[in-house]
Amino acid sequence: MTTALAGQDVAQRVAAAVPGAVEESDDKDVWVKPESIRDVCAFLKDNPDLRFNFLTAVSAIDYIDHFAMVYHLVSIAHNHKVTLKARVWDRENPAVPSVVDVWEGANFQEREVYDLMGVRFEGHHNLKRLLLWEGFPGHPHRKDYLEPPR
Repeated sequence: MTTALAGQDVAQRVAAAVPGAVEESDDKDVWVKPESIRDVCAFLKDNPDLRFNFLTAVSAIDYIDHFAMVYHLVSIAHNHKVTLKARVWDRENPAVPSVVDVWEGANFQEREVYDLMGVRFEGHHNLKRLLLWEGFPGHPHRKDYLEPPR
């Protein structure tokens, strides 16, 4: 079974490597500033003691006043996992750095979040809709989405 690392322990390592990036942590999660996501992910992947070389999921949660970005990371070499989160407060233009250059597997996951929630991934090489057609009005997984009249 994969062991969940304590968020506080991972947060201490992240804080030392990427100063100012950590906002808070608890037993399970590490909350970072959204603009630091890419740098934190690169550290978590490249650090030999952590080696989070597998991104299992990228998702977004709409809390009405903000979006929470959620990254589930696994180290196959060390058989441990951690959840990285960030709050994005700008609902009109939500954006975070892309992690596609850290894990190529983030490509379609970031595109799906962009398509359904409207969160832009800055630096993504091909950020376009994945499930819906270009020109589709809005982002249907947002809580404030209203289906357009037919």
